Amino acid sequence: MAGQVVCCNCSMWEFVERIVIPHTTMFAPGDAIYPKDENGKYFYHPTDLCATWEALEMCKDAGLVKSIGVSNFNRRQLEQILNKPGLKYKPAVNQVECHPYFIQTKLNEFCDSHGIVIVGYSPLGTCRDSLWVNIEIPSLLDDPVLNSVAAKYKKTSAQVALRYQLQRNIVVIPKSFNPERIKQNFEIFDFSLTGEEMKKISALNRNQRYVELLMWSDHPEYPFNDEY
Repeated sequence: MAGQVVCCNCSMWEFVERIVIPHTTMFAPGDAIYPKDENGKYFYHPTDLCATWEALEMCKDAGLVKSIGVSNFNRRQLEQILNKPGLKYKPAVNQVECHPYFIQTKLNEFCDSHGIVIVGYSPLGTCRDSLWVNIEIPSLLDDPVLNSVAAKYKKTSAQVALRYQLQRNIVVIPKSFNPERIKQNFEIFDFSLTGEEMKKISALNRNQRYVELLMWSDHPEYPFNDEY
């Protein structure tokens, strides 16, 4: 997805397709991306989501970006934007973690009711870095149900997980540096899951996220304390 960093004076492009606010937490300005004090505590900065959104609206009005959206916003934070006086554009997308172990039903229904498209990151699970990932959740791609369905269609468990989201009208953005896996990620349009298979995969939901970002959980706008 183009442009998670606003770069309005960049001469490389006339415009970008989409800019999103990548997270609801804000850090103190400076050279460090995530500044810390001598005790290792993060330096936060007051977060004004509506003011940040207004800056993106200005970029859209200036023709620098085609569409604008958000990422990791919960319902309450989305409502701050949607109920903002003078709102020009509602978010086109909300980019959030979404996969068979965390299907985000309530957030998806809320976004759908407001015409906001859910873009699912980590649709195949994620790496096992304990700094920011809940490694107590098993690897998604090793799940027996996904692998059983995959065997039926002569596909991989990853392809089944992606196809599942596609049939839920969830946009997926799998990440890979492996050319063969990138190719496989596109090979999900030649089969369809049955209604019963969709139900079985939905039943895998643990309502747990891999990407918890607990190191920022004391931030006032940490988004994952709310139900959705």
